[in-house]
Amino acid sequence: MNTRRKLLVALGVGALVAPLRSLAQQQGKIWRIGFLGVASASGYVKEMDAIRAGLRDFGYVEGKNIVIEYRWAESNPERLKEMAAELVALKVDVIITHALPGVRTAGQATTTIPIVIADGPDPVAMGVVASLARPGGNITGSTGFQTELAAKRLELLKEVMPRLKRVSVLSNALNPNNAVYFREMETAAKTMKVELSQYEVRALEQFPGAFSAMAKQRVEAAVISEDPLLNSNPGVIAALAATHRLPAVGLTVFAEAGGLLGYGANRPLLYGRAANFVDKILKGAKPGDLPIERATKFDLVVNLKTSKSLGIKIPQQLLQRADKVIE
Repeated sequence: MNTRRKLLVALGVGALVAPLRSLAQQQGKIWRIGFLGVASASGYVKEMDAIRAGLRDFGYVEGKNIVIEYRWAESNPERLKEMAAELVALKVDVIITHALPGVRTAGQATTTIPIVIADGPDPVAMGVVASLARPGGNITGSTGFQTELAAKRLELLKEVMPRLKRVSVLSNALNPNNAVYFREMETAAKTMKVELSQYEVRALEQFPGAFSAMAKQRVEAAVISEDPLLNSNPGVIAALAATHRLPAVGLTVFAEAGGLLGYGANRPLLYGRAANFVDKILKGAKPGDLPIERATKFDLVVNLKTSKSLGIKIPQQLLQRADKVIE
């Protein structure tokens, strides 16, 4: 074989080996995924299971080809900033987070590492992405219509209690979405001729005081805001509502924990969708080119056991619409 032919053969073999070697390296790569949690892990067990199950569907298995770095801030803003910085320092390949505090903090910590929103309010209205169709930057993910659902929960209370006049709203004072959330409810409250009052907490130990204050003001029912601190403690809130004989509505987990009504986006389904974004990003897609997805499944839960203890009759029409009735 002459020198020219040897060179061509060598080049041909090299051209074949290079992509194969690259593919082998890619297949053997261990991806590092960060999860930035705003509240506590105990309140998001089903959601984390959904994320891991979604990742497994795409072939990503913890301990095999992915490592998930979990960070939970326990509703402490300063801790949230520190943990976001930790994930950036670890040079994770992608960060999954949730709620407005998590999204904003992650976005402030990095403009290069892709960020996937597992669930949160409208990111356009909150100013974290340019548009739902083309987010731009390094953020994409899903929205669960949190702000819009606030008014819907108030409507459900009014449907159950047609003469309802005074309603309290339990909120986390540290959540920057509170003002928007409350304004949305006020608009709906005016059409229903309902008076709203807001009770804010910053930590779990402040919950009893908030409910005692509601009792003193003789409010007739309560709406539990959608917030990681409140989402993580549905049993505590439901027990306090029961103690003060206060009909209340919150997320579906709230009704399952003993609250009267629960309504919201199917969170395990929503969090599981985060895996779809992660897979596309790890395969080379730019987060700014991936459209923000809106929740498509919403669940209504009615706790008949609680309604009976409160002496409230649930309309048959509402029971027929319920996805789950607890007896």
